[in-house]
Amino acid sequence: MTVHPSSVTAAGTPRERLETRYGGAVPVLPPQWNATLDVLLDHRTSRNYLPDRLPEGTVELLVAAAQSAPTSSNLQAWSVVAVEDPERKARLAGYTGGNAHILDAPLFLIWLVDLKRLRDIARDAGNRGEGLDYLESFLLGAIDAALAAQNAVVAGDSLGLGSCYIGGIRNRPEDVARELGLPPETVAVFGLTVGYPDPVVKADVKPRLPQSAVLFHERYGETTKADLDAYDERLKVFQQRQTLPQSGWTGPVAKRVENAAALKGRAELAATLRRLGFPIR
Repeated sequence: MTVHPSSVTAAGTPRERLETRYGGAVPVLPPQWNATLDVLLDHRTSRNYLPDRLPEGTVELLVAAAQSAPTSSNLQAWSVVAVEDPERKARLAGYTGGNAHILDAPLFLIWLVDLKRLRDIARDAGNRGEGLDYLESFLLGAIDAALAAQNAVVAGDSLGLGSCYIGGIRNRPEDVARELGLPPETVAVFGLTVGYPDPVVKADVKPRLPQSAVLFHERYGETTKADLDAYDERLKVFQQRQTLPQSGWTGPVAKRVENAAALKGRAELAATLRRLGFPIR
């Protein structure tokens, strides 16, 4: 069995791992540590992959990890389509706006909200399944899919695989539905490229917001401008190392939420979901 360079978790003490995750701003050191935390704290997005095929059974193992995630009321309101065919990947990449790493990755997983299976079960039981008509049921499916996919990501990280979420799969959901032969009441909510990261292309751990900006005790608190300014500077250091534009965080965030055009077609998602068979009350 080939051992890829990425399959060896980078060394580092808990303090060093936390400093890397926060760009130098270290919260209180944990009272204990283990290998699972090593994998979680070392996660980084991979957009450049080796051409190596994944070992037989890898997809099934990732899905087993995904199915081990929590699911609301055990409804398991999600499914996943594994795409390896180069021509289908190319068409799907086009629907997302041209994410080239979809073509490079040996595996593209497309995660679905799947209420059809539940509707069929309800009808077989002699009722219409009215509870599936409400926004809550769609939200439940989206949350279930996200929890499942993140389990697969962590499992992949532990195996030396890299991955990247593709939200652009929602740009043209009806085209994606036709490509995958999706029935009514199923929709692709995000994609996930999976493969062995190319060791030639360095992918660093991206610093996150300080905990003071996201962790509040008992009641919600405001994120301070000082926290945001400091985070902008830490992210610029990361961007410089990755030879990316040094734009920080707040500038791109403001642009990303500026108007409907920034959503790249997803502003019409509610109407599209209804056309795809979701009542969405």
